[in-house]
Amino acid sequence: MTARAVESWTLEPMNVFVHEAQVRLVLLMTPAGQVLAQSGFSRAVDVMSAAALGAAIMASTAEIAKQLRQPPFAALNHQGERHGIFLGGFTTGRGPVVALVVYDLDVSSLGLVQLFFEQFAEELRAASPKAPVPKQVLAADFERELTDSLNTLFGR
Repeated sequence: MTARAVESWTLEPMNVFVHEAQVRLVLLMTPAGQVLAQSGFSRAVDVMSAAALGAAIMASTAEIAKQLRQPPFAALNHQGERHGIFLGGFTTGRGPVVALVVYDLDVSSLGLVQLFFEQFAEELRAASPKAPVPKQVLAADFERELTDSLNTLFGR
């Protein structure tokens, strides 16, 4: 399975997680949907779609939690007939991170994903830069930065 990272500190923990949890796809991103690393995706459009949808799901459930006057949900799980989707958030030295994980139900399970997800989060916390990267996002830079990130992720 091909894994690529925009931020190199994410790559080794993600590779270990993919192997141990036996998952199909992993997308590591900021809560805003900025991709940090991916494993298993073959097309850039799929990565960007998954990042946008994952970030939107996390934002909407955070708002539901706020309406219920409780802390944001730490993780979400959706299961279909053949696949499961796990979304989990945690904080690293770089700032908040969201992982979108897709697993095949005949190969892995929610319990296996959850078990190794905690270890994954700890390894990312240990590997992350100690201070968040302060950077103002400007609309003029967005397209160039998106293109640069996609080129890095897909080796172009």
